[in-house]
Amino acid sequence: MTTRTATLQNTALALALAAAGLAAAQPQEARAVEIAISCGAVGIELELCREAAERWAAETGNTVEVVSTPNSSTERLALYQQILAAGASDIDVYQVDVIWPGILGTHFIDLAPYTGGIEAQHFEAIVANNTVDGELKAMPLYTDAGVLYYRADLLEKHGLPVPTTWAEIGQTARAVLAAEQDEGLWGYVFQGRAYEGLTCNALEWIDAYGGGQIVDADGEITVDNAAAAAALTEIAGWMADIVPPGALNYTEEESRGVFQSGNAVFMRNWPYAWALAQSPDSPVRGKVGVTTLPAGAGEGAAPTGTLGGWNLAVSRYSEHPEIAADLVMHLVSAQEQKIRAVRGAYNPTMPALYQDAEILAATPFFGDLFDTFANAVARPSRVTGDKYNRVSAAFWESVHDVLSGEADAPTALAALEGDLARIKRRGW
Repeated sequence: MTTRTATLQNTALALALAAAGLAAAQPQEARAVEIAISCGAVGIELELCREAAERWAAETGNTVEVVSTPNSSTERLALYQQILAAGASDIDVYQVDVIWPGILGTHFIDLAPYTGGIEAQHFEAIVANNTVDGELKAMPLYTDAGVLYYRADLLEKHGLPVPTTWAEIGQTARAVLAAEQDEGLWGYVFQGRAYEGLTCNALEWIDAYGGGQIVDADGEITVDNAAAAAALTEIAGWMADIVPPGALNYTEEESRGVFQSGNAVFMRNWPYAWALAQSPDSPVRGKVGVTTLPAGAGEGAAPTGTLGGWNLAVSRYSEHPEIAADLVMHLVSAQEQKIRAVRGAYNPTMPALYQDAEILAATPFFGDLFDTFANAVARPSRVTGDKYNRVSAAFWESVHDVLSGEADAPTALAALEGDLARIKRRGW
């Protein structure tokens, strides 16, 4: 009806309806809020987080502030602890490492009332990991396990098989370096800085040799053993010739940079590096293979990979916990997990997605290495609780000393056992 043809009565009715509509709209606008979420920035992680949050914002009418945090998990945890200890509401949704629910859980709400039971569609082990004192402190965003990247073109060129043991990696790397005679080429890169990433690498080494998990499921300290010493001795022997001198200060991105530039035969990293290595401008595009990390030697030796991955938790100090929880449930949905898997090679936490044709086309090794991702070795964060930070720091410092030549493996591990006993004292 136009104003030109409307009767006075109809005009009054229209105005009344408009006023009612405006009144109805006002509460909805009043409910629109801004949610702040912390996101990692390794690879294209930050970009994917921002885009996914914007999709939720468009659907709900709310807005999102994406907060970038340090790439180093150690630095990020310290930042989180500072913010949460102050009871600050600056961040509503926290992206948390798989080892942090037991450390930070008292600061997070129970998400179970907001899931609608969808946690049953995720890996059971991750959901159990995120459950503290009966409360679901975080929902799985993506999972991880360490994997081995290799230059398939160089192995094929020199007629060498893909290594299946750590010793074979060293032997194969030396053979390729000798044949290539390229001063810019190194044999192996990894995360060697004294931080949580080195704990992940070193746990893979000692677990592959049958040396245990630093602290066992019963809380017993087990790190001082011959198998663990053999593992660290093997890798320390590479530092003089096949590992770059700067590797003892590498995190994920530094090691990826060396490998992706074409300057390393082998690399240990997380699955995210695949999408970047295959990007159109990558010097190693089409030249890279991915396989499980190898076995060690001796009794109990087996392929392994440290469980990694990230989750989303809602701060207990959030002013809008229900809306923040809704954002979490959007970001961990199958639709968003598929986008992350296809575009960034971030592992889904839903087993069903490992059968998805589009995901397997983008990242073929997801299907081949499913067991690696489903059965990765966990760091002893649950059993050591809020003392895990000190346990891990003592471990990575000891390993760093071995790799840098400041201590031999048996001596370092014996001293580490004593340090861990003092941290434990009467219990974890």
